Amino acid sequence: MTRRVFRYVPFTIVQDQTAEPEYEARCVSGEESECGARSGTYSAPGPVEEWQRQHTQETGHRRYRRDFGDYAVLCPSSEPVAPPELVARVRPAGREP
Repeated sequence: MTRRVFRYVPFTIVQDQTAEPEYEARCVSGEESECGARSGTYSAPGPVEEWQRQHTQETGHRRYRRDFGDYAVLCPSSEPVAPPELVARVRPAGREP
């Protein structure tokens, strides 16, 4: 019989800086069915927000489903953080590194 010992290793979750985040919106306005118009996918929220404003001006629709996606890296807390080019730590708003 083989004996195994498992130890808990705490991890820090950080955003992977080698992959761009993705922002997108879909119009869900409509009485019986959703409009379904989509903004397309962008690496920043600005173009998606501008698309929403234009779509609202053109159609009067005001309800949107927004999606954000990114990639995360888990680094064992007992080890140095992964190389800076791979990750960025999340800091509280208003705090400088």
